[in-house]
Amino acid sequence: MTLEASGLRVRYDGHTVLDGIDLAVAPGEWVGIIGPNGAGKTTLLKALAGLLTAEGTVRVDGADIEGLSGRRRASLIALVPQRPVLPAGTRVLDYVLLGRTPHAGPLVGFARSDLDAVERTLRRLDLLAFAERDLATLSGGELRRTVLARALAQETPVLLLDEPTAALDVGRQQEVMELIDELRHERDVAVVGALHDLTLAGQFADRLLLLAGGKVVDEGHAGVVLTPDTIRRHYGARVRVVDDGTGGIVVIPVRGHVTDRTDAASR
Repeated sequence: MTLEASGLRVRYDGHTVLDGIDLAVAPGEWVGIIGPNGAGKTTLLKALAGLLTAEGTVRVDGADIEGLSGRRRASLIALVPQRPVLPAGTRVLDYVLLGRTPHAGPLVGFARSDLDAVERTLRRLDLLAFAERDLATLSGGELRRTVLARALAQETPVLLLDEPTAALDVGRQQEVMELIDELRHERDVAVVGALHDLTLAGQFADRLLLLAGGKVVDEGHAGVVLTPDTIRRHYGARVRVVDDGTGGIVVIPVRGHVTDRTDAASR
């Protein structure tokens, strides 16, 4: 299913933090959202998920999510938040099973198919051995994978990711990104992911949206967006950008002070 957003605008306390965002993501496509801290990446994902008040429209397969029930919306859109709410005293298995709530019958509850979906997801994320563990006993990386597992267990046509590789070591980062890449092709999932790591964004996303000051200031293929000048202007960083030979982009920081950073908040 296609995810479309038109004219998204969000204001907090009289301040505009997201200003007129238009976006269309096709089934199986991965759009990466990048930008400096405070650019509006998390706000955009929450607006796409229908979790905050926003002007404009968000549609999934042509249906405006504003008119959908919470249950129907959760069957279409899954969000991996940056700061998830973690119920105290909850096992990994039970937490991931919550992702199946939109599919559960109102009277019979979870079915065998729901448990099977959770088991498949735990296995793919190498979490099956943690199924009986309390969330409070997990490391940061284990917890991050568990939060991702809950979203993947929803088996929605739209997947929103807010820093999905945070707290993961380099090996786990690669595993998670490869898994998301596999699943979006297997299930034709439309993926929108906010990433701080520009190399990961350049390696996996089909195209990028660069946000600054709540606006889209650049968009396109990684090779177009991730240039040394653009990164210096919006991040205040001096980098070298290298093609990895397979079409992916590698962003390498270069030592040295940069003084010409654009203040995104004033734009």
